[in-house]
Amino acid sequence: MFENIQQYFASTEAHMLLRLLLSAILGGCVGIERGKGDRPAGLRTHVLVCVGSTLFMLVSIFGFGDTVPVHTVQDDMGVRRDSARIAAQVVSGIGFLGAGTIIHEGLSIKGLTTAATMWMVSAIGLAVGAGMYVVSIGSTVLTLIVLTILRNWEKFMGLRGKTSNRFMVVRVKNRQAIVSDIINYLTLNGVKLKSLNVKTDDKNATLLLEMFVKYNPEVDNMEVISGLHSIEGFMSIENVK
Repeated sequence: MFENIQQYFASTEAHMLLRLLLSAILGGCVGIERGKGDRPAGLRTHVLVCVGSTLFMLVSIFGFGDTVPVHTVQDDMGVRRDSARIAAQVVSGIGFLGAGTIIHEGLSIKGLTTAATMWMVSAIGLAVGAGMYVVSIGSTVLTLIVLTILRNWEKFMGLRGKTSNRFMVVRVKNRQAIVSDIINYLTLNGVKLKSLNVKTDDKNATLLLEMFVKYNPEVDNMEVISGLHSIEGFMSIENVK
């Protein structure tokens, strides 16, 4: 029995299972870092992407071993197939998941880093499936360095936080030029309007302005809100985040 177990672990199937396990560990390392920040794609998503990529690569390499080409060249009876074809489809297909994480963030672009990590773990999974263990482990370490150490370095160098995106809902009285007054005030005070959706409440003669804005770093949010109160017809502001 011991010999049978030993023979199994020396088999190709055992090697494939070990590659899947390593892929789950490496993808989980990146997923844990993403999950700590309440990102749209966390631990489970990254593990599944990484393991799935590894499985695709394993299928590419070992899944068609019994396939023999119909036409062979004389003295060349080896099996000829392109193992990179399925891997290439993984590279393009992962873009759908990445796009989903960006859309999940609404109008902001905070999902870009998570989309990039999913693209990266898919590459790590392909590398594990191809048996490139050192490269895959090194890529995982490098990814974690980028996500942790470089994030702090960005803050130290002032590369982040230059602008602040916010979503606000302002209720005003439905009077002439009230919308342009709000926009002009925000523009003059260092707040750039990125999108505006106006909803009319005819029953109460009010307007609901749903605005996505970008603040300059020196702008104080509370000062902006206080200034809005001074505009004629302003009623309330909600959901500022």
